[in-house]
Amino acid sequence: MKCTGAQIVIECLLEKGVDTVFGYPGGTILNIYDELYKSKDRINHIRTAHEQGACHAADGYARVSGKVGVVMATSGPGCTNLVTGIATAYMDSVPLVAITCNVPTHLIGKDSFQEVDITGITMSITKHNYIVRDVTKLADVVREAFDLAQCGRPGPVLIDIPKDITAAVTEFEPLPPGKASPSPAVIRCMGKTQAPTREELDEVAAIFSASKRPFFYVGGGVVTSEATAELTALAEKMNAAVSVSLMGKTAFPVRHPLCTGMIGMHGTKASNTAANKCDLLVAIGARFSDRVISDPSKFARDSKIVQIDIDPAEINKNIRTAACLKGDIRAILAELVTKVESRPRSDWNDSIDKWKSHVPPMYSKKTALHPKFVFEAVHERVGDDAIITTEVGQHQMWVAQFYPFAKPRTFLTSGGLGTMGYGTGAAIGAQFAAPDRRVVHIAGDGSFRMNMNELTTIAIHKLPIIIIIANNQTLGMVRQWQTLFYDKRYSATTLDVAAPDFVKYAEAFGIAGYRVFDEKEFIAAFDEALASGKPAVIDSTMDIDEMVLPMVPAGKPIDELMLDAQS
Repeated sequence: MKCTGAQIVIECLLEKGVDTVFGYPGGTILNIYDELYKSKDRINHIRTAHEQGACHAADGYARVSGKVGVVMATSGPGCTNLVTGIATAYMDSVPLVAITCNVPTHLIGKDSFQEVDITGITMSITKHNYIVRDVTKLADVVREAFDLAQCGRPGPVLIDIPKDITAAVTEFEPLPPGKASPSPAVIRCMGKTQAPTREELDEVAAIFSASKRPFFYVGGGVVTSEATAELTALAEKMNAAVSVSLMGKTAFPVRHPLCTGMIGMHGTKASNTAANKCDLLVAIGARFSDRVISDPSKFARDSKIVQIDIDPAEINKNIRTAACLKGDIRAILAELVTKVESRPRSDWNDSIDKWKSHVPPMYSKKTALHPKFVFEAVHERVGDDAIITTEVGQHQMWVAQFYPFAKPRTFLTSGGLGTMGYGTGAAIGAQFAAPDRRVVHIAGDGSFRMNMNELTTIAIHKLPIIIIIANNQTLGMVRQWQTLFYDKRYSATTLDVAAPDFVKYAEAFGIAGYRVFDEKEFIAAFDEALASGKPAVIDSTMDIDEMVLPMVPAGKPIDELMLDAQS
């Protein structure tokens, strides 16, 4: 049948099972938006307040649903506003397809109005990107983009389509879902993730069985590969201690007896100590980030290191390994469970429990409204199925330290890029992905200023998102570094001058706003917001000098932790 390029885009989205897209219209993408209007009974389009919010929403939708998130934007500033969101998804391995439209082909390269080379701009932050100059190739490109976004290690893919290509007409043959043959690019991607051989599995199983002090370092790859059950089975069979990265927070239940908590710069004493006391460190779906290993020459210095990852490029990139397994993590862990020997509790587990018993002074510090109290109180009320999103900064680390996550895909945060302004958009996407679950967004006052325009999106769609602002009137994490390492020179971090009234701002959108100063007021506000089933903003006043501890100073070995501000 004959179709325009714009119609082909919509039909290919439907082939790929897309029912929700996020975006913002503009001149060059009008043809696609016209087709979206005609297909509004088949595809739900969510217009956000800003393109960056749309990209973060598509990211949040993907993280919760496990499907590919889709975002659309027009040329020029429309597509450049996606760049931070695309980079966020790239660093955290989130499957995303960004569809942008450019000026007509005859105007490309002439500094035309709202023209940018978005494929050039995003080359280093996408798995692949395209500019489609031939409408006959458009369907194949869209199909391939979705396959590449999900193949192997997931990530974002961008398709840029000149406006005249969206209007051009060509023959189009619809394909039933799953019937398209893989393209050469997808075949190459799949070839990089072939399953390990039996000999490779046996070698690693022998290393595991020979170890006396096994320790797992688990990342977001375990969540992406849906391997949490297999991970738990392997850890329990080996009685191995399990630490988690920020991205791996929901890969292993926090309250499981073998869990040692987060590892790295703001990791627990148990995780950071065990990493340098173990004789076997197994990295599973984790990339040895500098925020975890700090000084690579002193990381896991007395242990054999085994890495299990779907991306061959991560093997031996930051840390040399004694052995590795490349491929699907879920399948690999399932195989290893059958091959390793069962191990009883040992002195190693007793040592782990002793390190876990350490409580940093700041955990028990008594202030009018302490982060530990807030996030534990939230969990008591919303349970394990709720989805928690954050911005980036102190509040993000407090959530990672104090919130007892138990189920996968319940924690959305910007790990690799550290994007302030990520969380409100992500919360919107999460709520559309899981409309029957509660979404609670935790923000710092500095981060919230970067995206609070998205309250209009929350209000329009009546999304029952509760936003808790950890308001300490400062850029808290930067202030913490200034306190500890810059002799308290608080350059450009204090936010008390002309600080917005967040309660009035929420009310301007018809959203309930609360201002709380202590535990009793917080509980009352949160309970009321939760019972209402409507969006709410809770402005929670916290101590300006509250810190995130423990902390490993940059460049130090991870077992040399600062346990309080004086250490």
